Amino acid sequence: MKLFALTALSIVALVTMSCRRGEASQQPTATATFYTNPASTTAQGNGRKATIEYEQPAPLKDRPEQILRRMGYTTSYNKETRNPNWVAWHLTKAHTYGKNKRSEEVFTEDTDVTPRATDADYYNSRYDRGHMCPAGDNKWDATAMSQSFLFTNICPQNHNLNKYEWNSLEILCRDWARKYGAIDIVCGPVYDHSTPTRTIGRGRVWAPDAFFKVVLCRVDRPKAIGFLFRNNGKKVTLSSAVCTVDDIERITGIDFYPALDDNVENRIEADADLRAW
Repeated sequence: MKLFALTALSIVALVTMSCRRGEASQQPTATATFYTNPASTTAQGNGRKATIEYEQPAPLKDRPEQILRRMGYTTSYNKETRNPNWVAWHLTKAHTYGKNKRSEEVFTEDTDVTPRATDADYYNSRYDRGHMCPAGDNKWDATAMSQSFLFTNICPQNHNLNKYEWNSLEILCRDWARKYGAIDIVCGPVYDHSTPTRTIGRGRVWAPDAFFKVVLCRVDRPKAIGFLFRNNGKKVTLSSAVCTVDDIERITGIDFYPALDDNVENRIEADADLRAW
């Protein structure tokens, strides 16, 4: 399995991230807490209300977590990092289209959380305000579009990564949603706790060392795939960033699909083949 270009030592540091975090905060290390009901949100589409159900990761016990449910996504907010732990959403074919434009929006503080990131934290930081759930997945509704610009859906992201590989993966996910009708997506930051924490702004917002994204397709024979990118802007191919969901779970300490049947979960998390998509 090819991961992004890292030294062996760096891979070990990332994989052991959750243990180091637990030691530093004197809290238990990551152990998945399972639940039986997938997340749901009520969305406006085609003039009527509809309940969308999608997979939400298991609750986190080794780090701060505040769950925030928005029109187009759910986010797990971490008050220590001032970033989301993860952001999850259900992307349908219909949600890849819409009239609402990102050019009309501005990045906004999320008053539902404290402490929180501000726009000023990003000034002269050399990092982009990187969407986790992209604006392009929220064109279908004006409220969904505006909420995608809340800082609880944003992380400090290298400009080149944001502009190229991350954007390419967002476009690919929209292609998959149109092809299969719908997919479930979870993404978020990764921190290497073997190195000093980088922060930006007076709010000391943590700058991630990497980003993950996992995608689940339920159509026909369910399948899943993961991606991992260093937050350094070094050009890589999407295929070289592919990894299994099991890989991402080991690196992040997050259990992504606790509501799935165990046999299905074990099968799809152990395999990752970009050609199968």
